[in-house]
Amino acid sequence: MSTMRHHLFGRTGLRVSELFLGGTPFFARGDGEVRARHRRILDAYAEAGGNTIDTASAYGDSEEVLGELLRGDRDRWVLGTKFGLTRDPVDANAGGAHRRNLALSLDRSLRRLRTDRVDLLWVHLWDPLTPLEETMRALDDAVRAGKVLYAGISDSPAWVVAWAGALAEWRDRPPIAGIQVPYNAAARGIERELLPMAGHLGLSAAVWRTTARGVLAGAGACAGSERESAAARAVEEVAAETGATAAQVAIAWTRARRRWVHPIVAASTAEALQENLGAAGLELDAEAVARLDAAAPVDPDYLEAFTAGAATDPGVLGRVEVAARGR
Repeated sequence: MSTMRHHLFGRTGLRVSELFLGGTPFFARGDGEVRARHRRILDAYAEAGGNTIDTASAYGDSEEVLGELLRGDRDRWVLGTKFGLTRDPVDANAGGAHRRNLALSLDRSLRRLRTDRVDLLWVHLWDPLTPLEETMRALDDAVRAGKVLYAGISDSPAWVVAWAGALAEWRDRPPIAGIQVPYNAAARGIERELLPMAGHLGLSAAVWRTTARGVLAGAGACAGSERESAAARAVEEVAAETGATAAQVAIAWTRARRRWVHPIVAASTAEALQENLGAAGLELDAEAVARLDAAAPVDPDYLEAFTAGAATDPGVLGRVEVAARGR
């Protein structure tokens, strides 16, 4: 039975499921038993109402495996891949966000995925050696050629994403629709700049490492760093009170305040994936969210604290009342 809700991706009309399916479990092709396990994983996600798959050129055989799994049913899926990480360590041009690598990597991905286009193409990692103008123009060319429908940027500073968006708007080119970043109750650094930027610009955020490599999924409150252990204890307490699993609570927390955050869920078996997918129907109340927040709080940087104080001090910016706004 379908339990997944769908939301618009960024400032586009594309409908994506609230949880994305990660492509890393399809890293190796394997024998018939492995292929059957891959099929069960995909079927479990589809039965829950999921429609958005996230893979990458650097995820081993993942693109080829998915190409085989989606054969005959390609149009039912929102399929995304990434380019930028090197495809050949001895070839200086086989990595990076430059035009040549984008073109070659994308064509290779299309062959492996057995499709004529990808719905989402992500810049896998900020490439400081390539002018951003070159990357944005190359993405525009891929969109105009019909090989890419929407674009996003993964693992890049907020100023790079904002600049990319400004370039696209200035040149009347397809906008950046989303960011992809790591995020969990113990690793909340993106709340300083990346998430506020995404909210302000109307970008969706696909987030990975949502259970801190399993530490927040019941691997043990004594595992990991002190922050991770504190967050894990809070997750386990909330899980016990709600009747959910620790993994479900950890994943649900990432979306509790921002519906435009889309956790990327991945598992090596259909049974483990079904557990994670249960996060889609879990609504944490404000008290539970506050407890999880308090377990591993984010220390504001100087600018965040400085501007917050200025905004509330009538002696700095003047006395004014404004209506609440934001996404």
